[in-house]
Amino acid sequence: MRSTYRADAPKRPVNLSLNSELLGLGKELGLNLSAVAEEALAYAVSARLAERWLDENQDAIKTYNRRIDSQGVFSDGLRTF
Repeated sequence: MRSTYRADAPKRPVNLSLNSELLGLGKELGLNLSAVAEEALAYAVSARLAERWLDENQDAIKTYNRRIDSQGVFSDGLRTF
């Protein structure tokens, strides 16, 4: 799947508020908190973009599915499975 952002974009410092116990455990376990936060944000952005795409294309998907239900797919007479 194509990335939704440039992985080589410059880093920018930010301020975050995190659960103090969770933060302490993460540090204790040697987690790279910046990398974990970036990975979680990338996942959340990807999921939200997928939701947006489905919402924006809902009408086209319904139209396509109705056509397939009524006409089938081009290979219906060709496939043997």
